[in-house]
Amino acid sequence: MSAVLSRLAAIIVTVGLLFTSQVFGAAVHAAAAEPGYLMVHFTGDSATGQTLYLAHSTDGLHWNDLNGGAPVLRSTVGTRGVRDPALVRSPDGSRYWIIATDLCVRCGSTYEKGSPHLVVWESTDLVSWSQPRLLNVAGAIPDGRNAWAPEAIWNPETHDYVLYWATNATLNGVLKYRIYYARTSDFRTITTPRVYIDPPGTTPVVDTQMTEVPPGVGTYRYVRVSGDGRNTVEGSNSILGTWTDLGNLSSLGLTGNVVEGPVWMKFRDRDEWALYIDHLSRNGVREYRPILTGNPFDVGGYRLQAPENYDMGGTAKRHGAIMTLTAAEESRVLARWPDTPAKRLQSYNFPDRYVRHANADVRIDPDVSPADDAQFRPRPGLAGSGTVSFESVNYPGYFLRHSAYGFQLTHDDGTGQFAADATFRQVAGLADPSWSSFQSYNHPDRYIRHYAYQLRLDPITTATGRGDATFRVTS
Repeated sequence: MSAVLSRLAAIIVTVGLLFTSQVFGAAVHAAAAEPGYLMVHFTGDSATGQTLYLAHSTDGLHWNDLNGGAPVLRSTVGTRGVRDPALVRSPDGSRYWIIATDLCVRCGSTYEKGSPHLVVWESTDLVSWSQPRLLNVAGAIPDGRNAWAPEAIWNPETHDYVLYWATNATLNGVLKYRIYYARTSDFRTITTPRVYIDPPGTTPVVDTQMTEVPPGVGTYRYVRVSGDGRNTVEGSNSILGTWTDLGNLSSLGLTGNVVEGPVWMKFRDRDEWALYIDHLSRNGVREYRPILTGNPFDVGGYRLQAPENYDMGGTAKRHGAIMTLTAAEESRVLARWPDTPAKRLQSYNFPDRYVRHANADVRIDPDVSPADDAQFRPRPGLAGSGTVSFESVNYPGYFLRHSAYGFQLTHDDGTGQFAADATFRQVAGLADPSWSSFQSYNHPDRYIRHYAYQLRLDPITTATGRGDATFRVTS
């Protein structure tokens, strides 16, 4: 009987871990199956910087860029720029969301008057993401001028998510940034926004981020940090309840605009947390820097890390999110975004022309501008084995796909039909075996070829056709 009771107790503890573990507010998964960490972030104010990037770490302090340091998601909606992404996992681990600021600085948007929308992506596997969509969160706020730095956390008290962000608006005669919140179950519709954090007087606040802390650490259940000039740390036992001021980061020299975008991360192998801060260094470069602590509620114990204690990788890591991965999630993520070099497909019989996309159409052209329109990453085929699919470099998630025997650059919708249409077998060149030809996976009697400079999928029966269907895969 004692053995049975011991086993039952072990099961109860395991189940408890499954439902109390938190990553950005989503109750998730068994700690025993968490081999690494995933970071989603942007890099800066450039056009390519205001897209989303991924990095992976095995220890939470040393980071490697995924996808060769190239973007993995690009917004095609709103301002077409994204910053400050949050990464949310559903309580049962069956769904994920990325929520980001809709802002493209230096390409049409301004900090002063931005978008009332957030940009949302959705996934069921952490690697195949929906097309981005806009979520209007500030439009219902009187004088709401923008929506910045979204975050979301699962609230067990209301069984939905608390979505919160910063909006610059006039309230009681004072124009400043405040943190607003709304509740949502699907990140498609929200309740009426309400003020969440409003410091006294004219003091603004942005970039609030919170996490749940396991029982036994301090006297609170949640900890949050806010960019209010002092970078205030607070504790609470209820997400929408009363919060207690626990101190700030000024003792570490982190005040004002020196620090932005705080994000919490719990180490999987010990009772220690990292508070990553978007830090302005002495040389004027912004990038994440970790603060370590064994108790997030004891601000006096925070330890700002020296550069030799961490490595942020090759690309700048700006205001983002960190998720502790399960083994299955890590396997999928690393397989989806390996360090695959970008390639071009050069025409055999028109060697000055390369396959490129233009307004979703696909053709061969000389002097392609921008050059990224003619660059693709050869991925393991979306269907079959020993096959290849071609993903756009500047529109990640979009692949060369045939439809009605013509070609387009199309977003992967996750269907079997798309996978088959976007998959090919690389064979010896039909006109020159030292080059390559690409046989359709689902129409094996047809090959990729150009005709009147447009890409087509055709049977090849003539010498001209063999030349048209032959390409060189080149850097």
